[in-house]
Amino acid sequence: MFSKKLAKPKAGPATQRYLDIAEIREDMVILKDGTVRAVLIVSSINFALKSEDEQQALIQAYMQFLNGLDHPLQVVIQSRKMNIDNYLNALQEQYRTQTNELLRTQIQDYIAFVRQLVELGQIMSKRFFVTIPYDPLTDKQRGFLYRLTSAITPISVLKLKGKQYEDRKRELGKRVEYIRGHLASMGLNAQRLDTQGLIELYYRVYNPEVAEVQSAADLNKLQIEDAGMILQTPETEAS
Repeated sequence: MFSKKLAKPKAGPATQRYLDIAEIREDMVILKDGTVRAVLIVSSINFALKSEDEQQALIQAYMQFLNGLDHPLQVVIQSRKMNIDNYLNALQEQYRTQTNELLRTQIQDYIAFVRQLVELGQIMSKRFFVTIPYDPLTDKQRGFLYRLTSAITPISVLKLKGKQYEDRKRELGKRVEYIRGHLASMGLNAQRLDTQGLIELYYRVYNPEVAEVQSAADLNKLQIEDAGMILQTPETEAS
């Protein structure tokens, strides 16, 4: 006798199947459709503190930057509650090792002030990212049925190898340098995220609550192969 009620339900498809990311390697995000992405972390400027002439110059530079683009661009602002535990721990260590009683008292008062400040209101940190895509086949060349199917079903992984991979890597690098140059003309410092930085970024995006208490694994110790999703380095790929 066997009851269907006692049978364990079959495991559903892994969540990774529905993610667009296929690989993260060599400072690139490779999507399952074969397109690639680079991500820049960008500094900010206080526009309100600029003079009127400086504000107009920034606006004109930004307009020229946008008008000069021949591909889509994504600007992302990420707001997160600031974790100051490490900062407070460092202050506690200074308090413990400080021999001057006056400085010890001042450090203790400052720690109490910071803790009270955090309790009164959430301190948020903002980070600014620019995502740069490279897609040899634009969406205009893809049919409506293809885009509809991609939206409602898991995307099959398109492997990039040899010359195809190198061409997309090179073209994406050109776009990155072009964007960085225009951002620098506006007084914005932009740095491209490396492989480890990309993994940590997407780890925090997909696991916001877990990321607060558990950091992403170190790249040298990380190799995930699940449902066609691979996060790897050139060294692990060659092995």
